[in-house]
Amino acid sequence: MGKITGFLEYERLEEGYRPVAERLKNYKEFVIGLADDEAKVQSARCMDCGTPFCNSGCPVNNIIPDFNDLVFRGDWRNAITVLHSTNNFPEFTGRVCPAPCEAACTLNVNDDPVGIKSIEHAIIDRAWAEGWVVPQPPKGKTGKTVAVVGSGPAGLAAAQQLARAGHEVTVFEKNDRIGGLLRYGIPDFKMEKSHIDRRVEQMQAEGVRFRTGVLVGHLPEGSKVTNWAKEIISADELKAGFDAVLLSGGAEQSRDLPVPGRDLDGVHFAMEFLPQQNKLNAGDKLKGQLRADGKHVIVIGGGDTGSDCVGTSNRHGAKSVTQFELMPQPPEEENRPLTWPYWPIKLRTSSSHEEGCEREFAITTKELVGEKGKLKALKTARVEWQNGKMVEVPGSEQIWPAEMVLLAMGFVSPVGSVLEAFGVDKDARGNAKAGTELLDGYRTNVDKVFAAGDMRRGQSLIVWAIREGRQAARAVDEYLMGASDLPR
Repeated sequence: MGKITGFLEYERLEEGYRPVAERLKNYKEFVIGLADDEAKVQSARCMDCGTPFCNSGCPVNNIIPDFNDLVFRGDWRNAITVLHSTNNFPEFTGRVCPAPCEAACTLNVNDDPVGIKSIEHAIIDRAWAEGWVVPQPPKGKTGKTVAVVGSGPAGLAAAQQLARAGHEVTVFEKNDRIGGLLRYGIPDFKMEKSHIDRRVEQMQAEGVRFRTGVLVGHLPEGSKVTNWAKEIISADELKAGFDAVLLSGGAEQSRDLPVPGRDLDGVHFAMEFLPQQNKLNAGDKLKGQLRADGKHVIVIGGGDTGSDCVGTSNRHGAKSVTQFELMPQPPEEENRPLTWPYWPIKLRTSSSHEEGCEREFAITTKELVGEKGKLKALKTARVEWQNGKMVEVPGSEQIWPAEMVLLAMGFVSPVGSVLEAFGVDKDARGNAKAGTELLDGYRTNVDKVFAAGDMRRGQSLIVWAIREGRQAARAVDEYLMGASDLPR
């Protein structure tokens, strides 16, 4: 413990934000991280609990009290070593993870939790600045080959672990750049893509090969390969050419809204809207970009993807932005004795909401109204829960002006064509059917084919993807070598 009375003496210190008027002018990150002395004070609040619930609350099981103590003592070099021992990419999680570790912090029972995420952010940024993040090539090669399909956080974590174990790893990505949903699902103002690029450089130096523009399996019905992929590799080719295959693509099948007017011009999935801006930021040229300039924008869906649509629409210069959520408004403060150490349901206001957004709860969309094929308005009704069922409130119908509606209601499953191509059994939700038990974990019904991340568990957090990628890497290593020294 850095300071025995630290939790009594110091208050939680939040990371700062650049002013709204300034940050809306561009797509750069705007979070102001903790200075070294601020991180030291924040880490002093850690009580080094005998049972650190933060550790179990974190899906990758970061050894949080240890790196907090090291930061307090100014030993940043060992702090990044401890952090990297459980988390391959703390610069990703330090920016976009919702921090379930903080919800589980013992201080959170009756006080503000330790700012664990901000300390993690400070450690990795310091490590990159000091040149401590270097390639870790294997001491020897095993002669085994592994194909990783999908280059999101699960695929990247697995590829790095497997390469460090000495295997020849090739990562296949259908898009033109590495990163998966990290690259094209998260706006640059939340995480600039240079963080992905330098990790790719590190992994290449460790022996990982990356192949972009390659679709594995076959085209989803109605798709055109020229839209995003240069070539197609069949499942049989991949199985014949590699000793093991890990399927680690993201959950990209968006939940739709089957109401009258769904086919009107102006109604789009969030994942049609968000990747376009990221591509433009990367220097690509696009024809017919979906723009929110001067429009009344309604975002349907109250989660992180909806928040990302809000922030991007404001940067476009939308006339107004309104976000709909089907569920009732949660309480501003959770019942801590009741929910701790679990993730609480409470009202969460993101930085994008603070930039300008009206939020409507307990509201359902009944119809999308158009004129000459173009969206003009949206008809809603208020809802309430009665006897466990959602019912409309009589007389609550309302018309909202809208020239753009963005559907951000979550993702139901990975695109099925990959799993179908390999003949992988699916669970009831359409995900790859594979367990996580120690013996034969992450293995599908198909010989030498494994699945991890969103491909296996469905839409989830980046920390769960990294955890599954690391655990699947151990399972693959054990399958290939009979035993594994990789951490699980």
